[in-house]
Amino acid sequence: MKPENQTSSDFILVGLLVDDKVTGVVFAIIFSIFVVALTANMVMIFLIQVDSRLHTPMYFLLSQLSIMDTLVICTTVPKLLVDMVSEKKTISFVGCGIQIFLYGTTIGSEFFLLGLMAYDRYVAVCNPLRYPVLMNRRMCLLLAAGSWFGGSLDGFLLTPITMNVPYCGSRTINHFFCEIPAILKIACANSSLYETLMYICCVLMLLIPICIISTSYSLILLTVHRMRSTDGQKKAFATCSSHLTVVNIFYGAAFYTYVLPLSYHTPETDKVVSAFYTIVTPMLNPLIYSLRNKDVMGALKKVFLKCSPTQKILASYA
Repeated sequence: MKPENQTSSDFILVGLLVDDKVTGVVFAIIFSIFVVALTANMVMIFLIQVDSRLHTPMYFLLSQLSIMDTLVICTTVPKLLVDMVSEKKTISFVGCGIQIFLYGTTIGSEFFLLGLMAYDRYVAVCNPLRYPVLMNRRMCLLLAAGSWFGGSLDGFLLTPITMNVPYCGSRTINHFFCEIPAILKIACANSSLYETLMYICCVLMLLIPICIISTSYSLILLTVHRMRSTDGQKKAFATCSSHLTVVNIFYGAAFYTYVLPLSYHTPETDKVVSAFYTIVTPMLNPLIYSLRNKDVMGALKKVFLKCSPTQKILASYA
C-alpha cells in the first residue's frame, strides 16, 4: 500500500468486486435497480399524496417506508457506482461518518416502522369498527415520528463512537460502503467492548419491533381463525400478506448482519447480504405493495389515464 494511504484520514472502499472483467455488467445491473427503486418509491409517494382513496393510515405509513427506502438507496448506491468507474475509491473521514449516520438512522427507522405497521394491521383486522378512532391522524403522526426518533437514536449513538475508534493502520475497508462491522475490522485498538455494546443495541432494535410484529400477528391469526366467513379470512390474509413479505425479506437480512456471531460471517457473504437489503430491498418493497394491491394499481391507472394524450384529446372535446 502507498504511504499516503497510511497517513491520510480518508478510507479506501474495496467495493463489491475484485475482478474487473464483470464490472461493466454489475454496474449496469446496479444502476438499473437504483433507477427502478428510486422511480417506484417516488411514484408510491406521489400516488399516496394525490389519490384521496389512499389517504388512510396504512398508506401514510407506507409513504414513510418509501421515503426511508429512498434515503437508504441514495446513501449507499451513488457512491458505489462512482467507485466502480473511478480509480480512486476513497471516502473522507467526514463522508464516512455521514454515511454511517444516514444509513443507521434510516435502517433503524425502518425496523421500528415495520413493527408499527403490524400494529396498524392488527387494528384493521381485529378492531375494524374502531379503526378510524384508534388510527386517527394524530396516532399516525406519532407512529411515524416514533419510528424516525428511534432510528435517529441509533444513528446518534453509534456514529460518534465508531468514528472515535482509532484507525492507525490500514484504512482499506473490505466493503462497498461504510458499514460499522466492516469498519471495526480495521480498528487498531481493542473494539470488543464497543462490538458488544453495538450487538446489544442492534438486538434491542430488532427485538422490540419483532415483539410487536409477533404479538400483532398472533392476535390476527386468532381473529381470522374465529371468522366464519371464508371471504373475510381471505380479505384478512390479503391485508397482511404484503407486509409479512416485506418483513421476512428485511428482517432476515438484518438478522444475519447484526445478530449472528462473527464466526458465521465472511467478507464476501457480508457484502452480498448488505447489497441485498440496501440495493434490492428498496426496489422490492414498493413493487410488492403496488403489484399486490388493487388500490395502488387503481390509483396508478387513474393517473396514467389523466396524463395520456388520448384522454386529453377527449377532455378537450367534452
